[in-house]
Amino acid sequence: RELFRNREAQQAPKQVPVSDRVLFEYGGYFTFDYLSVDDTNGDNHVLRQYDPVLYARLNLDGVHEFFFRGRATYQDFAPGDSFDGEGSGLDGPTIDRLYYRFDLARNQERYGGKPAPVNVALQGGRDLVYWGNGLTLAQVLDGAVVDLSRGPVALQLVAGLTPVHDTIDIDSSRPDFDDHTKRGFFGLMLSTQVGPHRPYVYGLMQRDYNDDETLDLAPTSTRFDYNSYYIGIGSVGALGDKLLYGVEVVYEGGNTLSNSFEVDPPFLVPIEQTEDPISAAAVDVRLDYLFGDAGRTRASVQATYATGDADRFSSTSNTFGGNQPGTTDKAFNSFGLINTGLAFAPSVSNLIIVRTGVSTFPLHDFAPLRRLQVGADVFVYNKANTNAPIDEPGFDERYLGWEPDIFLNWQITSDLTFAVRYGVFFPNEDAFPNEDARQFISTSVTYSF
Repeated sequence: RELFRNREAQQAPKQVPVSDRVLFEYGGYFTFDYLSVDDTNGDNHVLRQYDPVLYARLNLDGVHEFFFRGRATYQDFAPGDSFDGEGSGLDGPTIDRLYYRFDLARNQERYGGKPAPVNVALQGGRDLVYWGNGLTLAQVLDGAVVDLSRGPVALQLVAGLTPVHDTIDIDSSRPDFDDHTKRGFFGLMLSTQVGPHRPYVYGLMQRDYNDDETLDLAPTSTRFDYNSYYIGIGSVGALGDKLLYGVEVVYEGGNTLSNSFEVDPPFLVPIEQTEDPISAAAVDVRLDYLFGDAGRTRASVQATYATGDADRFSSTSNTFGGNQPGTTDKAFNSFGLINTGLAFAPSVSNLIIVRTGVSTFPLHDFAPLRRLQVGADVFVYNKANTNAPIDEPGFDERYLGWEPDIFLNWQITSDLTFAVRYGVFFPNEDAFPNEDARQFISTSVTYSF
């Protein structure tokens, strides 16, 4: 790593050489992961993954920022364990992040311009966009982000596309869903600071720009087109000195193409697909209690609810086996990311999930292990609509099962980190064809340089 900075440049940037006004940072890290996971059929898969990552950041006067991060991933599966059947191999190199950001207020401050009544920050390129609790949007996008602020009020505008070859689609029945996905996101989020609370409201539109594709499985032919919008409201903040909270409620609308067949045992009979409306909703609430002790102990509880659709044949998000023609699709489907467990890890649709957890640094007084963090989460899963499917085959049962997860993070040195994740899902034997427990084991070592 290398770092250049001259604080005197803050007073007279025009009189100071550019080389002394630049913050330049570069480096990288290498991660080795070992993963052992049981799938829905009870089959175990083993993966060894190697990830070298390089990054560079250049900041001029706090006004202009350029950031790059690239990676190359080599996946080494045990024989026959590949998830997509393509076996081991190199994925990449790929550009993970690449953007330029400009801050107008700092530009005016640094170069003697008139202060702008509204601060404007512009960013263009590839970066992660994460909104609210992560219930609706947590996607890497190629596009633009505009941040406008005045006093405690802020407005963020987003417009972008998912990276075509680096995004896995929510519809796993669509051809090439795992290596060719193109969806657009356009939205705005308005927020303000009210004491320790930051309430927000947003509107987000998602458009399906995937090429005209069909899934031809004789005798059916399925077309795909899922266009949705989301209206959300929420707040994050503190309830006192030790209690943090986050709450988000979202409504999903839009339109989708229906399923392409009906079942006439033992046959699938083709039917005409229709364009149907979407009407779905979800809620996420979480609380974190900070004990304020030397071990930085934290306890948390989280509850998530998302609607389902009883006339779907199979998955909550797939078009093939999806919404019944001529009906409203009530299954909530989004592009967010929240913690739903390690071993079960269901999509947030037709679910009621309750999570409780705790984490701490237990040996903070012992120097070699003072940066060792341990924690655990317990999940309980239920269907929101008993007669509706989730994202894997099952039966009409409300209670799905429970899962304990444990984790360990240890920063051994400033450059070396070790992490362990273990989870086991205990399914309700009446809810799934396979009633065996599913295990998830992951260990990783990261070296930074």
